[in-house]
Amino acid sequence: MSTPAAAQLERWQRFRTHRNKALAADHGWLTLTSFEWLDAQPSGVERAPGLWSTDGTTAALTAAAQDGLTFVETGEPVDGTITATLFDEESLMWVQFGGADGRQVVVELAMRAGRYAIRTRDASSPVFTEFDGVPTFHYNPDLVIEAGFEAYPEPVPVPIGTANPLVDGVHYSVGEVVFRLPGIVHELRLHAEEEKLGALTITFHDETNGDTTDEWRKVSTARPRVDASGKATVILDFNRAINYPSAFTPYGTCPMPVKNNSLDARIEAGEMQPGLAH
Repeated sequence: MSTPAAAQLERWQRFRTHRNKALAADHGWLTLTSFEWLDAQPSGVERAPGLWSTDGTTAALTAAAQDGLTFVETGEPVDGTITATLFDEESLMWVQFGGADGRQVVVELAMRAGRYAIRTRDASSPVFTEFDGVPTFHYNPDLVIEAGFEAYPEPVPVPIGTANPLVDGVHYSVGEVVFRLPGIVHELRLHAEEEKLGALTITFHDETNGDTTDEWRKVSTARPRVDASGKATVILDFNRAINYPSAFTPYGTCPMPVKNNSLDARIEAGEMQPGLAH
């Protein structure tokens, strides 16, 4: 019969298996090989055929059949000029080319900071083909913490930077996760954003950053539980702290933590810097 600790470890191991499989998905984050802004004048780009442009509202691509571009969604060839319109922060896996099946490279159209850009996702990228899992710290049950959650009356927009210095972001803080870490007497607070079904995501710095971990990481919780007295709590499991895509590629536009989301402690749990020995 498994003990609660053994069951907890087993759940974490399943989480790690699913996480590594998700990262290794076709044309996922590990396949990013470029990021380029589009100009008003139709022009070529570094890693994709055709002429690309934008009038600020719509993106356009002009290509001939011999360029070998096809639509990702239908497989139909691109021959002439096609257009697409996105809202800010939206992305579209638009066209593809290359390889024996014509699908080696997918070109993603993205709208970031009010500007159109394209990113290529190449299935032959060594970051993807040589991936064998993200290194992690050993599981630490002491860093599974019950934390309070103090919700704000309304979400508070907080300007933030991103992994791309030309792209600004906004963190919509819905409240603060309040907790203590083992060996640290003072209370800690981290701003949280709300995700699907009321789950929370906390993006944070800690003192392992730049040493054994990337510059920042994130950890998610389930929807806060509220007891009869109205007190809300969440389980903050730092063993499930993960890297943003920008830890694996220089072509991400991932959000940085808000100014105060820095822990004066070494969170030696969760994902380490990619490339470190397991």
